[in-house]
Amino acid sequence: MAQTIAPPATGAAAPAPLPLKAIAPWALFVGVLMLVLLYFVGAEQGATSLLSGTDVHEWVHDGRHLLGFPCH
Repeated sequence: MAQTIAPPATGAAAPAPLPLKAIAPWALFVGVLMLVLLYFVGAEQGATSLLSGTDVHEWVHDGRHLLGFPCH
């Protein structure tokens, strides 16, 4: 015998679920942003460098080591 348990009567309404069409653009934006950040941490100041100098390398130096990217 299955017994149903009623939710507590607090008077608060349950939040409505978000449709996938509302989440998809934000998920795409965050995914592209993560790929750009991964590029700057992992490949910038290397063979495919977009910026001259070593400023980006120095800013993300510890992150490179933390993620396992060789840099020197």
